[in-house]
Amino acid sequence: MTVGSSPTTWLEPGCHPVVDGVHRIPLTLPQDGLRAVNVYVLETDSGIALIDGGWHRPDTHRELTEALATIGHTPADIHDVFVTHIHRDHYTFAVELRRRYGCRVHLGAAEAPGLAEIARVDSNVPESSLREVRRAGARELADTVYALTIAEPFSIDDWEHPDGWLEPGLLPLPGRRIEAVHTPGHTKGHIVFHDHDHRLSFTGDHILPTITPSIGFELGEWEMPLAKFLRSLELLVDDRGHTIAPAHGAVGGQIGARAEALLAHHEHRFSQIVDLLTGRERPLSGHAVAQGLPWTRHNRSLHALDTFNQLIAVCETMAHLDVLVGRADVRVDARDGVEYFSVAGSHRSGSPTPH
Repeated sequence: MTVGSSPTTWLEPGCHPVVDGVHRIPLTLPQDGLRAVNVYVLETDSGIALIDGGWHRPDTHRELTEALATIGHTPADIHDVFVTHIHRDHYTFAVELRRRYGCRVHLGAAEAPGLAEIARVDSNVPESSLREVRRAGARELADTVYALTIAEPFSIDDWEHPDGWLEPGLLPLPGRRIEAVHTPGHTKGHIVFHDHDHRLSFTGDHILPTITPSIGFELGEWEMPLAKFLRSLELLVDDRGHTIAPAHGAVGGQIGARAEALLAHHEHRFSQIVDLLTGRERPLSGHAVAQGLPWTRHNRSLHALDTFNQLIAVCETMAHLDVLVGRADVRVDARDGVEYFSVAGSHRSGSPTPH
């Protein structure tokens, strides 16, 4: 399998060949740190199908239409959209495409509770994430995020139910052997799609080429998201034959090698947290742990991040701490709704450090 030639940057607009019958369209995400989301076009006997739909924003339809025109198609040719996960930069424009053109939309079955929670909240407020940062002792951050997100435009019409709930197995695409694999972690119902004929994997946000996906940013119950993510990565470590077609970033790299690198990254993070807690006179809140860790590839402090990314960082810290508690490497105590962490076996009697 030979991957098609790459543009100067993965963000370059257009419809870029990946392999025979597969194209990549980056749709811009204004004011979003990820900058674009890749939508993959699969040519079929009945027209075209998409992997992921993009974010329903004012320019999305124009961008997609112009890109498809370069390969002789229009959005009316789309008969199915297979969505990797429920986040709005992947799902909401799929719903709009169905509204305009009647295509079918498919989403992982385990995303159903999250979709129900979006309908219940009826806003962009990330209630579950706010609960976690309050558990971490970051109440001011939670209040700030709430004030910002309650004011954002929101339409429940973007969150209609899919036509079909995906289970693991081959997609209903005659002539193509594309397998849906359940890879929970980034969200509960995240799906990776393996194109076995072209040895290509559409990895959504589960495996990204240069960054690690956020963990714990979704609505619904907190169900050890990092533990699930690590198990999902372990399923892919031995796959050295498939090339990564990610939702954000350039196509390339072997899925097994990247899965192994992501597992190593998280083991390093566990070590950083244990080192941070070791020798402390008092237990630390999850927020305090997050403040003591470096963030991004540039090793920035927590306070150097914008508000939204501080929220993500604190949620990820809590996800790591929960796994460490489960491994019995760290112990946890709660006071006034805030959890405090210390190295397991520590018998220090000092009061928790509030943050």
